[in-house]
Amino acid sequence: MTDVWRRTMSLITVLSLAGIAAHLLLRFGLHTNAIVQHIPLWATLALGGIPLLYDLLKKLAQREFGSDLLAGISIVSAVLLGEYLAGAIVVLMLAGGEALESYAVRNATSVLRALAKRVPSAAHRRRDSQIINVALDEVAVGDMLAVFPHDICPVDGVVVEGHGMMDESFLTGEPFKITKAPGSTVISGAINGESALTITATKRAVDSRYAKIMEVMRESEQHRPRMRRLGDQLGALYTPLAVALAIIAWTVSGEATRFLAVLVIATPCPLLIAIPIGIIGSISLCARRAIIVKDPVTLEQIDRCRTAIFDKTGTLTYGEPKLTEEFVASEFSKPHVLRLAASVELYSKHPLARAILAAASEQKLQLQEASRISEPPGQGLRAIVAGREVQITSREEFLKQNNAAASQLHSVGSGLECIVLIDGRYAATYRFRDAPRAEGLSFIKHLGPKHHFERVMIVSGDRESEVRYLAQELGIGEIHAQKTPEEKVEIVRAENTYGKTLYVGDGINDAPAMMAATVGMAIGQNSDVTAEAAGVVALESSLKKVDEFMHISRRMRAIVLQSALGGMTLSAVGMFVAASGHLSPVAGALTQEVIDVLAVLNALRAAFLPRVISDL
Repeated sequence: MTDVWRRTMSLITVLSLAGIAAHLLLRFGLHTNAIVQHIPLWATLALGGIPLLYDLLKKLAQREFGSDLLAGISIVSAVLLGEYLAGAIVVLMLAGGEALESYAVRNATSVLRALAKRVPSAAHRRRDSQIINVALDEVAVGDMLAVFPHDICPVDGVVVEGHGMMDESFLTGEPFKITKAPGSTVISGAINGESALTITATKRAVDSRYAKIMEVMRESEQHRPRMRRLGDQLGALYTPLAVALAIIAWTVSGEATRFLAVLVIATPCPLLIAIPIGIIGSISLCARRAIIVKDPVTLEQIDRCRTAIFDKTGTLTYGEPKLTEEFVASEFSKPHVLRLAASVELYSKHPLARAILAAASEQKLQLQEASRISEPPGQGLRAIVAGREVQITSREEFLKQNNAAASQLHSVGSGLECIVLIDGRYAATYRFRDAPRAEGLSFIKHLGPKHHFERVMIVSGDRESEVRYLAQELGIGEIHAQKTPEEKVEIVRAENTYGKTLYVGDGINDAPAMMAATVGMAIGQNSDVTAEAAGVVALESSLKKVDEFMHISRRMRAIVLQSALGGMTLSAVGMFVAASGHLSPVAGALTQEVIDVLAVLNALRAAFLPRVISDL
């Protein structure tokens, strides 16, 4: 739905309400003559009905037989019958239904705007000890650029000066800040840490990683699956039957009024009203549960998805390292080494420091005061604790300084690690992993039995060893590791050929895949780009919210089907009565209004909290 058509529907809705209210006032309040009473209705039918009929004629030319087509026939029939109020009400329902849905429909260009906000408009080019701000498109391969603390890296490049950290998690899927030193590669879109760096550009801005993600995003937007709405699916069956019955009644009886009577009672208001009300009510319920539904189609489609695709970092895991293995030298004890290491890490901002401190807190270890704290570039953290010199460094740095001590170390494993030295002697190796969510195992196990998913997989930018470890922990048999955003999109598209897909993620690198999937869902609030790309956003970073959304969707679908099919069944009975000549057009309109009320009251149930909203 274009912005112009959306505004037109809203305007027609307001015009119809005003016209009907004016007619009722002139008729029952002021008791004017019939011509004056009908002027507001004529204006409504002319200004609101003609644009709607023109749009319906275009759909008819394209052989699209939705529920709104019968509404168009009903408008014309009501005018021919002189039932102007009934025609105006149909105009109101037709325009109002589309206007209601338009509020929740995604504006895809907002995704690109959100992406563009993260790309700096200028870069700091360094020449002859001077720094000059230049436009991003003026950066050439080989240019020396300064990246200041907390800046977003403008292009892909290689560090030539400085030591620091960069947060690439939004782009790569890696959960940790990455150390940067001379020779390290950097990618556009990464957020610099506390230290200034000097890089050499290896790609132009248009060829860098971030630009590629934007390109994939645009392509995903163009290839987004086209879905038929629930109302159109039902209307495609209902409309031809109603028209055929009306024609048969006219042909057999020879009375045109029977044709009009059948169409008046056949006007699919349960479809035009109940379905939008059920959808909007469910959207409201989701909002109260901290789930933002940006695209109503997701509510209709998620219960029919059979392949669930998950990102790893921040989705199935917490996105934070956790100390999982401690290899301590025989002459030291685990609590003693951990107490000394945590006492030093208390002064560090490194992500692994938080994991060591958390482990010490879990073991209720009393930390000690540290002194003479230093952190020489690339050598790790040093301090004096209780008279002992403690150093926490990397395996590479330890071997560089103590090559003969290589035999003391355990073999290289998966995950991150650090080495602890006490008084210059090897004391321990700590290994860290990104911890799976507490509800992860039960959530994955229940997807098949409770929600009929046939396949579950992880698609991640992280290393294969880490992805495989998590898959084993959660019981997931299929993984795709070290995948770029472009590769994630290709995987999702391939799965779309077999059936409907659900993609759940949390980072910018997931945004294109979310748009390519049948249903894209973001959990947490890590990125405004991801939130714009997803059809659904769970504000709380929990898999339980994904389960709640599935339950709300299934319940909504059941309620709107009850309202629509129940309403159409009652209308069908009325149509046969009208076709037999036992129901006049006016009586048919009144009967249809009763059916509408019943359908709408049932649809309103979707806004209320059910007894069971999660299996977890």
